[in-house]
Amino acid sequence: MTMTILEFKQVSKQYDTNTKALSHVNFSVREGEFVSIIGPSGAGKSTLLRCINRMIDVNAGEIAFDGCDVTKLKKSELKKVRTQIGMIFQHYNLVNRLSVIENVLHGRLGYKSTLAGMLGVYSEEEKRNAYSILKVLGLEEQIYKRCDQLSGGQKQRVGIARALIQNPKLLLCDEPIASLDPNASKIIMDHLKNISRTMGITVIANLHQVEAAMNYSDRIIGVNKGSIVFEGAPADMSRDKLRTIYGAELEEQSVEVGGRYAV
Repeated sequence: MTMTILEFKQVSKQYDTNTKALSHVNFSVREGEFVSIIGPSGAGKSTLLRCINRMIDVNAGEIAFDGCDVTKLKKSELKKVRTQIGMIFQHYNLVNRLSVIENVLHGRLGYKSTLAGMLGVYSEEEKRNAYSILKVLGLEEQIYKRCDQLSGGQKQRVGIARALIQNPKLLLCDEPIASLDPNASKIIMDHLKNISRTMGITVIANLHQVEAAMNYSDRIIGVNKGSIVFEGAPADMSRDKLRTIYGAELEEQSVEVGGRYAV
């Protein structure tokens, strides 16, 4: 039986008196699971994801990662926990003037002293590991190219490699395919699914594309106005449940549910 690696307990986040981003959120994620979070714009998906690694602090509740409540951690403890949580961003967050392998090695900074990080001191083992990961992701021919010479799909694979070199237990993917064309999107989602399946790394992805969530997830969490309104396997999804998640935005989604298109 797989262990629970992440648990939200009554988590709430409010930005100001009028903006409640998350409201009493409860769910758990098992080791090696691929979970997609879907919902309309402004539903709280990105806030939810960024609370896990404390990019955003919650107002109330507990977030247990690998048995540790991240909301209570001091700065030094948080740095250690963040080495176990890789993050992939919609707009890649790469240093464009640096090479592919230099960007990937930045994923090791959480393990370094400040001085070693500033000087860019990496071991031969770290460099070999970076090359191995890039080869798996099909980027061995781009290893010394500057990142501003890459396509969007290639940049996102560099982002995945940077996260993987951390040797994480969990990957957080914040709209990883929102800026990509359909072909590049499929390549990225295939890699993420393969990482989850073959490496046993838990993947949580915010997705705007419902069809991708349906095709790749073990479980889908639907969020609307800061609350979870659906949680289940892709097979449990229906037109009515999509309406509950998306409301008036549903017409923007064209996803096949049970052999028929939901919209």
